[in-house]
Amino acid sequence: MDETRDPNTYVPTDAGSLDGRVAIVTGAGSRGDGIGNGRAAAILLARRGARILLIDRNRQWAERTRAMIAAEGGLAQVVECDVREDEACRLAVAAALRAWGRVDILVNNVGIGDPAGTAVDVDLQAWDEGLRVNVTSMMLMARHAIPAMRRAGGGAIVNIASVAGLKPAPMIGMYGASKSAVIHVTQELSLELAPAVRVNAVAPAVVKTRFANALYEGREEEVASAYPMKRLGLPEDIAGVTTFLLSEDAAWVTGQCLTVDGGLTLTGGV
Repeated sequence: MDETRDPNTYVPTDAGSLDGRVAIVTGAGSRGDGIGNGRAAAILLARRGARILLIDRNRQWAERTRAMIAAEGGLAQVVECDVREDEACRLAVAAALRAWGRVDILVNNVGIGDPAGTAVDVDLQAWDEGLRVNVTSMMLMARHAIPAMRRAGGGAIVNIASVAGLKPAPMIGMYGASKSAVIHVTQELSLELAPAVRVNAVAPAVVKTRFANALYEGREEEVASAYPMKRLGLPEDIAGVTTFLLSEDAAWVTGQCLTVDGGLTLTGGV
């Protein structure tokens, strides 16, 4: 920002534009034409002018996202990638560099729910797998994207957390623990990487994705009644906040976890 400008004559710039930026979005596919958080973020980033590397374990799902972006005139490529694996993450970032010569943005969106059971009887392999998907994958993608961002002159990362990571709640288990870890990793990285790379998190409540639809099928109105906004979130709600945090509109924002929950946490709920 130009500190010599007269604040009384300030004219906002198009700071929300992402023209020329290269973004990597993990978990960028969704089954069929459904819209999940990753697909919604990828589409909105492309609308803002970014070129998108779409990462998913299911190539067909990511290809559908690519087709949606292409139909709007955007540019995207797909990499089939298991973000639990260090080498796969390295190769994904390398693909973005081969295609466009830089990396400016990373959206760490991949996540899975709890294994069944309490601390007494939970499957330990499933617990470990959940932490690897929900937390370690974000570190691995950042590990390989950060050097490219520094070479590009800086960048921004958004990690998708959850309101489940903000406070304990019954029967959340691994999921809540992992999302709390995501928020902590976000804060640690923000201090480590400032000022070149900004790192923030978004903590949604229940969003109407395929996963949530299955979980709350037939109970949507009942669940939504607990929210001051009287509806569940949409993937577009999360994508809008994510894109804001990745843009120059948020140039002085780092190390934050922005809660996007329709007011739910104000009521004491999670």
